Amino acid sequence: MGPENSGGVNVKSRRGLNLDRVVLLGRTFEEYVHYFGLNWETWRGRDLLDVASGVSSFCSEANLLGGRVTACDPIYAMPPEVLRPKCEEDLDHVLGSIGGLTVYRWEFYKNPAILRGYRERAFKKFLADFQVQPPGRYVRGSLPVLPFPDRQFELSLVSYFLFVYGDHFDLAFHRAALVELMRVTRCEARVYPLVTFEGEQCPYLDALRADPALGEFELEEIATDFEFLVGSNAYLRITRRSSC
Repeated sequence: MGPENSGGVNVKSRRGLNLDRVVLLGRTFEEYVHYFGLNWETWRGRDLLDVASGVSSFCSEANLLGGRVTACDPIYAMPPEVLRPKCEEDLDHVLGSIGGLTVYRWEFYKNPAILRGYRERAFKKFLADFQVQPPGRYVRGSLPVLPFPDRQFELSLVSYFLFVYGDHFDLAFHRAALVELMRVTRCEARVYPLVTFEGEQCPYLDALRADPALGEFELEEIATDFEFLVGSNAYLRITRRSSC
């Protein structure tokens, strides 16, 4: 989920949350399926990478369902007993701040209590798996330099890191991150969401589409059936212009 993954939350920034650093909030397999329009039967048994995965349970759940998923995040240098209180603290901060914000749509989660249930299930399933440390499943690393060989994975996923933290990471970082994602990916990468915590499209998207450094790639917005942040109903699909 990013280079720090641990910090505080100010109450509001205009319509949305003002996060002074990347926080530890886990997402579930079910949520990933919605975020990325993921047809699991298509990807089951293929090599997948979850980048900036933090305390999400996608990796753990997907591997139980026959997947071959690797999770990558700098927090994997920390032991579970250090991560657990950080998860609980960040969850309390965020849920204490979002109730009155107009930048969220509640059709999926219904209310903060249900949202808390998803977040708690995610980090608890993650911690149970992380404590066992299945070989090669949780790898310490972060964008824009990943510790993997070229084209190791068929699909790479990034949720709630790029674009949404546009205030923290500049255009050059996003460019380098996308190039690196595709270096380690054979087929395609998907990034969700494409809006900031204000529910506004990240301003880097148009510049990245026109960037010569990304000229060998196709960047396409794909509609998905999920929206929590206003406008977060699409992911970015990145493919090579030549077939994978």
